[in-house]
Amino acid sequence: MSTPGDRRTWTDDQLRQAVESNPSWRAVARALGLKGTSAGTIRVIKRHAARLELDTSHFTGQRRWSDQRLREVVPGASSWAEVLAGLGATDDGANRARVKGHAVRLGVDYSHLKSPIAQPTPTGVFVQPVRPEMLRYSAAALAMAWFTLRGCAVALPIEPQTYDLLVTTSQGIQRVQVKSCATRDKRGYWHVGIGRRPYVLDKSASKMPYDPESIDLFFIVLGDGSIYVIPSSVLAGRVGMSAENYTAYRVGDASSLLGGAAVVPDAPRRASGYVQEFVGSRFLVDPKGFAFDVYSGSQAV
Repeated sequence: MSTPGDRRTWTDDQLRQAVESNPSWRAVARALGLKGTSAGTIRVIKRHAARLELDTSHFTGQRRWSDQRLREVVPGASSWAEVLAGLGATDDGANRARVKGHAVRLGVDYSHLKSPIAQPTPTGVFVQPVRPEMLRYSAAALAMAWFTLRGCAVALPIEPQTYDLLVTTSQGIQRVQVKSCATRDKRGYWHVGIGRRPYVLDKSASKMPYDPESIDLFFIVLGDGSIYVIPSSVLAGRVGMSAENYTAYRVGDASSLLGGAAVVPDAPRRASGYVQEFVGSRFLVDPKGFAFDVYSGSQAV
């Protein structure tokens, strides 16, 4: 059957047979003897197929599975991995996105499917005890959070430098060296190494003090959560220090992050005069705002 003004070389019956026995629109076009399968030709075929209400759910195109197969597999599967296996498709990111897209287009309900990534995290994953030896790797992140929470922009140097962080403050950019100490020494003191090794291949070389003109601040975090911010001029020429001698520079407590209680819960939390000056005058009014105290129970001061 042809419609008025129709220039087709094929009939509706031929189209029905071609659609029924082929897996794609291009294959249908070839079956109808149309060698030049342009976008315009495909649009004409689709328009007539829609007019005839022909079923194309078995079409796969470049896929190995049909829309109908997808409709059959999804309801009985419990995960996207099972869906892809049921379709005979490789389970990778591209195929998952493609299958999900087809499911959305077809209106297939997949709300019951679970992805391993989307599964609730077992509480047991985060109950392992804190590993003190990992403090040295997390200290820089703590420092970045501490300064950022105080409105200071923090940047990491692109090339290796004597400092770890660049912190923008009201007094300009401060070069910060981050140090940590995970455990007390044999006498019960927090002895923090604040020296550096010369840039030589021999790792056994003795440590030397930082040039006080190459850095501005030391950010020090201890294994009990105590946080210190100390000007380099105060520690100039030293390769080690006992934190107990610098309590005036203790500015916060992150003990709950390390699995413990607050270091001295009732102790006043006061920023040193130097810290107040270089971060900003607002701490002269509200010095408690400078403390970085994180306690259990999701309360932060």
